[in-house]
Order: sequence, then structure tokens, then C-alpha cells
Amino acid sequence: MATNIRALAARCCFAVVDKGRSLSDELPKAQAKVEGKDKGLLQELCYGVLRYLPALEYDLRQLMDKPLKGKQRVGHFLILVGIYQVKHTRIPDHAAVSETVAATKPLKCDFLRGLINGVLRNIQRNLAKEDAAEIAAKLPDPIKYSHPSWFIKKVQNAYPDQWQEILNANLERPPMWLRVNQRHHNVTEYLALLEQAEIPVALVDDKSSAIKLVNAVDVNKLPGFIDGWISVQDGAAQQAATLLDTQAGDVVLDCCAAPGGKTCHILELTPNLAKMTAIDIEESRLLRVAENLSRLNLSAEVITADAASKEWWDGQLFDRILLDAPCSATGVIRRHPDIKWLRKAEDIEKLAILQQQILKNIWSLLKPGGTLLYATCSILPEENIEQIEQFLSENNNAKLVPITNEQTDIGWQILPNEQSMDGFYYAKLEKQ
Repeated sequence: MATNIRALAARCCFAVVDKGRSLSDELPKAQAKVEGKDKGLLQELCYGVLRYLPALEYDLRQLMDKPLKGKQRVGHFLILVGIYQVKHTRIPDHAAVSETVAATKPLKCDFLRGLINGVLRNIQRNLAKEDAAEIAAKLPDPIKYSHPSWFIKKVQNAYPDQWQEILNANLERPPMWLRVNQRHHNVTEYLALLEQAEIPVALVDDKSSAIKLVNAVDVNKLPGFIDGWISVQDGAAQQAATLLDTQAGDVVLDCCAAPGGKTCHILELTPNLAKMTAIDIEESRLLRVAENLSRLNLSAEVITADAASKEWWDGQLFDRILLDAPCSATGVIRRHPDIKWLRKAEDIEKLAILQQQILKNIWSLLKPGGTLLYATCSILPEENIEQIEQFLSENNNAKLVPITNEQTDIGWQILPNEQSMDGFYYAKLEKQ
């Protein structure tokens, strides 16, 4: 069994890029083979290669005439792991090179040792000579910004003045945000606990009371994590429960609920709901919902169900519905860099059609006078503003409730790293 960290990272990246597998599935399996700080290093290497994939591939093409294929293909990703270490980490060059070369043994490609050593030594030498900024300025956008060209074009069209800022934000490491379980402590009380634990805080969001830490920490170091006092959830995702504004006695639906962060947040803020139902189409993902509810000592009816159908529904209308629609996840690329390589241009239209079907179906389950909050972790207008514009034009009983102070805004589009948050979209609809 391979325990060389670079070998595990190469296998993970190979599985994502060449086999189309999710890093969220592959990384935990690889991390189970190592302990302690090695888990963090493995994540850093995988995330790093997937963040900068086109730029790393470009560097490699300058030094190799032919790409590695077939049984040698995993060796290609091992070289990328090596280049990432030399160019983007503080790992001493000698350690980065020697450990990467040593990874050829568990990967059964010993014959590549000389090649990999030579490529990485050349990268070191070139780095010492070259002006990186000058070179980057001459590169095509997909290499310069490390995003697929179809996505760059979409972002340029949607955000002509901000597209570079958005792409650069996607390459940053995401901050760690906390959500205080207000059934145990208010935000002020928990801030005092963090201070006692010597965990520095960067800011507290005025709208949702989300807490952003200066540095990410192991969850087990957070006061009361095991006892359900606190959860990890991005500041943008925490806006959902606040915007939904549930009241005592409400019958509430969280649609496409997994992994359950928003379900739990709603229950934390409104303990005396009449009923909370959480549905998701993937039974395996609902296990996470059950785990989160259990840790936080909360309860909800959890159902495996297709949000585009009514087969699961018992006929009781809902006062409040949160529809966290299936989407391209293009707002959370900094947290999931594999999205850039798993998502394809043609997926966007298919997702928009599915969102439309679900929105139409779920709207029929809402009481007159009730509120539906539409949410995605996307930044693409087809899934967000255009989706809601079309829905409003086709449904006379739907009224848009303003979220921002800008009267012309259809919903609230949060861009990546805006107020340090993930990219997210919200639209609040009231049934007349």
C-alpha cells in the first residue's frame, strides 16, 4: 500500500482529471492511508495541482516533447505534483524533488526516476532565471488564470469589469467560517470562548453573525465542537437561514438539503417550528444530514426524494421553503478546484432546465402568503438572475421580495471573495 504522500496525490489528481471523479470522494480515501499533518499536506498537494493545472501543464510542455500516456499517465500527474511543490510551496526544493522521485516506486514507474528528477531540476533552474510576471503577461488566459476557456468566456460576458478579480479569487485558499449554535451561546459568548482558546477572529458578519477566523484550525480545537456548540459553514451559506426568516409554528421544507448545514441552521434559529422536512435525491448524502442533526442534537424528517416530483409529498403545504438548487457550483471553486475540470460548458443549460423543473414543482407545495428562498452556489446568470426572471414572467402569483437596497437587483449575487464569502445567489419569492 502506497503511503508516499506524493504518490497518493498523483493518484487523486489522475482520478479527477482523467477519470472524472470528484475530489470530495477521492481525497478522503487517500487521507485514510496517512496520519496527522500528512493529511493536510496531501490535501494541499491535490488542491494545488487542480488549482493551477493549466499553468503546471504549460511548464511541463516546455520541458518534455511528448506527454506521458497509458500506463505512464499517473507519472504525468506525479511530475505536476513536483512542479507545484517547487513553484508554490515552502517545501525545500531538495525535499520536494527527492520525495517526488521516490514516489515512482509505489506508483510502479521506477523507470521515470531520471526523467522526473531532470524535469524538476530544470524547473528550479528556470525559476531562478525567469521573470514570472513578464512571462505570465504573455500567456493565453486559460494558462494565465488556470481556468477552462469556456468558463472564462462566460465570466467575461457576465462580469466584464470584474472577471479577472473573480478568476483570481478562485485561486485563493478559502477562509474558515464558523456558525454559532445559538441554542447554546450567542455570538458574543462564543467569541469569548475563542479568545480563551487563543483562536484569533478576523471578522463577524453583521447580517448572519457568521465568524471568520484568521487561520483555519482543526475542528476538534474549536470550543464545544463535539457538543454541537459550533459548526463550520461559509459566510455566504449562512445567509440562507437568516433570509428565510422562519417563525414559530412554521411548516418548513429544505429542498436538496444535503449535507444539512442550512437545515441545522434554520432549526438553531427557530427551535419551535411545527415541522422541518429535509429532502435530497441522494440517499448516501443524507447520511451527512443525519450526522449533522445528531451532533447538534436537532431533529427533522429526512426523506430521500426527487425535488422535481411530488411522489414523496404528504399533501401538507409549507410556510417556508428553502430551495438550494442543484447547480454548477461555480461560486465555490476555491473550496472545490476540481469543479473547473469536472464541469463542462454543456452542463450549464442542462442544469438550468433541471432548476426550472424543480422550482416549478416546489412552488406548488408553498402556501399562499408563504416564502420560497431560491439559492445556488453559482455565479452564472443562466442559473440565477435569468432563472428567476423567467419564473416571475410565467407565474403571476410570485412576487420578488428585495434582499439588497438596489431596487433594480433581481435577487442577491455574491461573487467569490466578496466580503470574504463564497460565490452565492439568493432570490426571495412570496406567493400571492
